[in-house]
Amino acid sequence: MKVAFLHYSAPPVVGGVENVMASQAECLSNFGYEVEILCGRGEQWHPHIDVKTFPLLDSRNPQILELKRTLDGGQIPSLFEEVVDQIFIWLEKALADTRLLIAHNVASQHKNLALTAALYRLVLSRKEKFSVILWHHDFAWTASQYTGELYSAYPWNLCKTAWEGVTHVVVSEARKQEMVRLTGIVQEKVYVIPAGINQKNLIGLTDDLYQFVNQYHFLSAEPFVLMPIRVTRRKNLEMALRIIAHLKHKFPRVKLVVTGPIGAHNPTNEQYLRELIELRRILDLENQAFFLAEYFPKGISEEWIGSFYRMADVLLLTSKEEGFGIPVLEAGLSRLLMFCSDIAPLRALADGYANLFSLKDSPEVVAEKIIEKITNDPLYSFRAKVKKEFTWEAIYTHKIAPLIRDVLENYE
Repeated sequence: MKVAFLHYSAPPVVGGVENVMASQAECLSNFGYEVEILCGRGEQWHPHIDVKTFPLLDSRNPQILELKRTLDGGQIPSLFEEVVDQIFIWLEKALADTRLLIAHNVASQHKNLALTAALYRLVLSRKEKFSVILWHHDFAWTASQYTGELYSAYPWNLCKTAWEGVTHVVVSEARKQEMVRLTGIVQEKVYVIPAGINQKNLIGLTDDLYQFVNQYHFLSAEPFVLMPIRVTRRKNLEMALRIIAHLKHKFPRVKLVVTGPIGAHNPTNEQYLRELIELRRILDLENQAFFLAEYFPKGISEEWIGSFYRMADVLLLTSKEEGFGIPVLEAGLSRLLMFCSDIAPLRALADGYANLFSLKDSPEVVAEKIIEKITNDPLYSFRAKVKKEFTWEAIYTHKIAPLIRDVLENYE
């Protein structure tokens, strides 16, 4: 199914609305939609998302700016309807095979009223060819800086009208109340869908790493427990697996990732990995515990290691022996909660900063310490809330996908 997004501009133009629209477009593309962007200014940045430009859609187009100067003074320029016609004809052709149009801010801002008017005409005349969602980030009529530029007549009043035959979305409850007061629309007809976080870009994931972590749902882990170490017996990884088995009862979405390959200098390490894989099976942790040595026997890049630190919530070190403890320092720079075995090298580095446990402690006791710490840590709690509610993947799953389904069902 083809979905088109509409705004004045698109990446590489930098802006909040541009970023939201681009993230939504990427998200829909990842979930199998055919996606394109319609804008006045922008370039293709994604291999599967087409960008179609028409200069008169741009709020900064010289002709549009000239029209706006006259409109801001309360006069409708003589060429206004001619420009509206041009935009209408272009949009009608561009949307010929589109099933759903999502227009960002075009119906609530006065930055390009010719585009607003053309879109309004298109909505009235589309004869059930496609569905329309109007996505409102801001309302010109409720912004004090625009008071002198708006007039209670066409075309200015299009930005304070609840258009019929479309679905209205706002980005916050506050914007919803603004729209209700401004337009008189009933609250039940306004959907609230927040802006989200693009984890891939924020964390700095390469395309191949993003594909890998998505496959195993690492980005939605709660918590994400990191062990950036090689697979060797002195790392005591069987204890880590048993800790995760207890954590799983409280946190079913917990993920443990051991990033390193098999230790290179002891031939028995291959057997050790096989033992760990069998223990993982016995503990029913196939969806919780991951040894990257199974996927990348030669190890992963430093760039990937950095990304895993940025994804993680907790550093776990269950080592029986260590010479120093570089992961403790890396975790410090990455602001991770640290849980480490109480051995001399790690104690020297992390005492007072990490949560130390005795190797004589049972895995259940260590798991309870982790649960108590993260449950009472406000930063972890908020991070978990963001991952659960405000990533684009979560927003798509819980809000955008149901909305699109409802819009298309009602349309049909």
